[in-house]
Amino acid sequence: MAKPTRLEDQVKIRGIRRRWLLNSVAIVLLILALAIGAFAAMLWSYYYTGTEDDLLRKASASANGFRMYTRTDYRAAAQQTVNSYEEKGQLELQFLDTAGAVLYSGNDLTAGSTPGTPDIQKALNERTASPWKGRDPGTGERILAASSPVIYQGEIVGVIRYVTSLSSIDRQFIFAMTVITAIALGIFAMVYFSNLYFVRSIVEPLAGITEIAQVIADGSYGVQIEKKYDDEIGELTDAINNMSLKIRQAEKTQSEFISSVSHELRTPLTAITGWAETIQSGELRSGADIRKGMGIIVSEAKRLSNMVEELLEFSRIEDGRFTLSVEPLDLKAELEDAVYTYTEFFRKEGITLEYTDGPEEELPISGDPERLRQVFCNLLDNAAKHGGAGKRIHVTLFQEGAEAVIRIRDYGPGAPEEELPYLKNKFYKGSSKARGSGIGLAVCEEIVTRHEGRMDVGNAEGGGFLVTIRLPLEN
Repeated sequence: MAKPTRLEDQVKIRGIRRRWLLNSVAIVLLILALAIGAFAAMLWSYYYTGTEDDLLRKASASANGFRMYTRTDYRAAAQQTVNSYEEKGQLELQFLDTAGAVLYSGNDLTAGSTPGTPDIQKALNERTASPWKGRDPGTGERILAASSPVIYQGEIVGVIRYVTSLSSIDRQFIFAMTVITAIALGIFAMVYFSNLYFVRSIVEPLAGITEIAQVIADGSYGVQIEKKYDDEIGELTDAINNMSLKIRQAEKTQSEFISSVSHELRTPLTAITGWAETIQSGELRSGADIRKGMGIIVSEAKRLSNMVEELLEFSRIEDGRFTLSVEPLDLKAELEDAVYTYTEFFRKEGITLEYTDGPEEELPISGDPERLRQVFCNLLDNAAKHGGAGKRIHVTLFQEGAEAVIRIRDYGPGAPEEELPYLKNKFYKGSSKARGSGIGLAVCEEIVTRHEGRMDVGNAEGGGFLVTIRLPLEN
């Protein structure tokens, strides 16, 4: 599979920025648009609808005041009203006849004209007060008018009409909308640039982290990313740095493991091959020498077999094929079998194996006898391998509360303090020069953990290395 290039990574980063901005900015833009629309509707209602309602009320009220006049009286009263009208500068008052012609006007500019606007026609035809907004037929100016019929004994004698210019209202409406739009654009700009800055503060570090992560993926294990933030980006940086170090350590450990196993396998194979060729060649004439050579071959073959079995065991643990055959058993009996098996073997090596048995009764547990015996043998073998210089190994078994406790101690040099936290890690051998794959303690801990127990390692007081196993007893 082809690896993503830097250009592809940049395109992905830009895609994140684009999606982020589109999602966040689009929501803000929608909210601002709705807010402007609501404000415009409110202003429209305040300026235009309010003015229209006022004119309708004035026209209706004036028409009601003239409903007692005949056609002749209506004209005389209209003229008198126009002559005494005081709002000529703000609002034009018109009196029209039944044909829609202006009889009298508050400013005398429209007298004699016939506007013919829909409000007049509706007042005459439908006998209801009606508003109209549009351009004046004569001047072209935007106006708002309201007409109401004057009815005397069921007969229309005229129409009263109020007219006002919309120029001032239009200016106020446009000014208010301009202000609110400018504020909305300012808010949008602030949100956009703040989001842009925020996204950049996330995307750019991510781009850098992605680049270094790709370098690590290409095999440069151990490379570290400079930490610039103490937030989630900083936590991601720490996680990748930690991963890089662990991968480097794992790579180093694995290389050391392969080298160590290769050496460990080569040593017994060399001994087996050498003695087998020597015996085959007929160079050995003495039966004692032949028996010695065969003994070495058998011993090295067993050691080779144990190593292979240990590797297979670890492989089963790694891929999930490791299982236990649990049954009721006596832990004391299982441990004593392992101790008895190794006592004579250690004696030949010049090592004394001591066993202290605390409880006289059985220590019943639920476990896999083969796996537990594997743990005991492995730990005893490790004690001889790494602490055999002390010529003494001490095994103790006792009960502590609801747990059985096993301690295996050697009297060798112990382990360096700085290596103790890593001794149970797979493939870890530390500074030890003894033979081994470095997975024995890892396998032992896995088996003990599967038995719901705990295995601790450390240096013993007075010198030597100590392994402590705690296993839960059956009720």
